[in-house]
Amino acid sequence: MQIDAPKDQLVAIRMGTSKDLKVGQSVYAVGNPYGLTKTLTAGVVSGLNRTIPAPTGTRIYGCIQTDASVNAGNSGGPMLDSFARLVGVSTASFTRAGSGRGSGVNFALPADMVREVVPNLIVYGTAAGRGVRKG
Repeated sequence: MQIDAPKDQLVAIRMGTSKDLKVGQSVYAVGNPYGLTKTLTAGVVSGLNRTIPAPTGTRIYGCIQTDASVNAGNSGGPMLDSFARLVGVSTASFTRAGSGRGSGVNFALPADMVREVVPNLIVYGTAAGRGVRKG
């Protein structure tokens, strides 16, 4: 993501927690799906503690399931709660086999996992830790 703004106008996103999320709670995914800039999609938390496959052959445990649209371009973007706090990072969308069409079943990494994994990525170059296990 590239942001064109003076440094003195940039403010870090507030970190929330994913441990208090409830099914039915409103969430918002921010990003640039399909190259469309400044996009916000809204939905609800549809499920918690979901397991999704990772491209590396591992499984990612503890994911947030949502119906807020996640597409190419907003994957990796913030998922916010109603107070604009980061509660997840948009990650994946299940598609209908052979159709390339979204199913409305989308996933985000929980903020609490992100808080733990990002320092490992920065220091060690690997996400080793809670939530990432060999399949």
